[in-house]
Amino acid sequence: MRRWNGWGDESNSMDLPDSAGVFLQSILGSGQKLIDASLKEVIAKVPKSKAPNHKLICTDLEDRVRHATGQSLADYLSTRSGNIKYFPDGVCYPTNNQEVKDILALAKLHNLELIPYGGGTSVAGHINVKDSKRAVITVDMSRMNRLVDLDIKSHIATFGAGTPGPMVEAQLRAKGYTLGHFPQSFELSTVGGWVASRSSGQQSLRYGRIEQMFAGGSIETFNGTLEIPTFPASSAGPDLREIILGSEGRFGIISEVKVRVTKLPDKEKFSVIFFPNWQLATEFCQQAVQDKISLSMLRVSNAIETQTQLKLAGHEKSIAYLEQYLNLRHCKNDKCMLTFGITGSKKQVKATQSQIKSLVKKYKGISTGTFLGNRWAQNRFKFPYLRDALWQQGYSVDTLETATDWQNVDSLLDKVENNLLTTIDGKKIHVFTHLSHVYGQGCSLYTTYVFANDTTFDETYKTWQLLKNSTSNKIVNNKGTISHQHGVGKDHAPYLEVEKGPLGIKVIENLCEHFDPDKQLNPGTLLND
Repeated sequence: MRRWNGWGDESNSMDLPDSAGVFLQSILGSGQKLIDASLKEVIAKVPKSKAPNHKLICTDLEDRVRHATGQSLADYLSTRSGNIKYFPDGVCYPTNNQEVKDILALAKLHNLELIPYGGGTSVAGHINVKDSKRAVITVDMSRMNRLVDLDIKSHIATFGAGTPGPMVEAQLRAKGYTLGHFPQSFELSTVGGWVASRSSGQQSLRYGRIEQMFAGGSIETFNGTLEIPTFPASSAGPDLREIILGSEGRFGIISEVKVRVTKLPDKEKFSVIFFPNWQLATEFCQQAVQDKISLSMLRVSNAIETQTQLKLAGHEKSIAYLEQYLNLRHCKNDKCMLTFGITGSKKQVKATQSQIKSLVKKYKGISTGTFLGNRWAQNRFKFPYLRDALWQQGYSVDTLETATDWQNVDSLLDKVENNLLTTIDGKKIHVFTHLSHVYGQGCSLYTTYVFANDTTFDETYKTWQLLKNSTSNKIVNNKGTISHQHGVGKDHAPYLEVEKGPLGIKVIENLCEHFDPDKQLNPGTLLND
């Protein structure tokens, strides 16, 4: 059973070692445990539905609770406290394209607002319900979850938009293929959601971001079906794929997605290298990607994140031996851990290993082989469970992410971390960052911050709000995008105009007006309207 007030399945969790608690107390002080509301208590607060009586609309109270929020820290605090402000009036579960069309027709007839819902993993408010005089219906696409077609000659696979990551890969793997899109939310997020929010997977160096994978598909709109055909390339005017990518449910409901797939690789390896400092580690990344070395992923943690990961790992004796070894190799307190992946044929993997070996030597890296890399691969989708683990000890955790050009990386990173550390006088914040996606032009910055809960849910929320808002302003006013991989949603919409400019925002507004003149499709998302 999926958790109603946290991430993932109730049978899955992350256990922190005792040493992790000691570490957190040493830097943040004692945690403040808050009392969780029960599902029964929250269900009792759900108001009467405004939805029309229709066979496609479920008004079950628990369903409405489970579809009220996403997975941001603000959402987490609202579900844990039981203080969810607004609930959908009903939930639809379409099973085919015709039912999606019927839902849109129903919305027109009864003046309903619709919120497309994939895996419910949004951390930016995409699927949250706003206060509205109209009935709000969440359209849960999870029953449209099959591989519809696989063109083995063109390597194009067609999926129902509600297909979650594990089902995408399982259905392709059975036929010898992979999509290769592995975002942190892989366990729950869907192929339609990836397109709608411009998602990026951990191995984008090999397989590309979702915009490189998205070949076409079907979008149901109030004006009919928008069919995007698949072409290997085209110069026939603006690319309609690009209009749908990142549209976040404002133009219509994505019902089918056609993606470019790849044959399963012969071999894949993940390895870990330690560098003496951040400068050498990031210069290594920059040269590796600009030299176009065939890696499938590169991720480098700054010194604080490296220290934190080693402390939270447990296995104290093994970590102590590793620290001693690295100290002997002049990799000490400022060391940075880099994880990289090589994927492909045996010949490709061997050639890439040879290229990497000389580059590691140039930047004074210390290779530790594949043991730590394999541990990362085994646990790569467990990070979202850290929130529950920390919550049980009285701490809150959240992330901020952006991307910028290489020349601006260090400047923006310093501004982001310093803002989080200094915004609230007297409040201890633990902050650390990694580069999770690298490009020839620049890279993403993924910053995590942890703090002890305040004495109430409201005060804890205010702490988060101040940190989130002030740092988001820092990002967009210092040459960073408001989002590299999480999308805009309702949380980031107020900052979008700084990035797009007035003319750019007007283009998006005009598209929304064209597809949805009455603002019935996910209003308040993408645009601050």
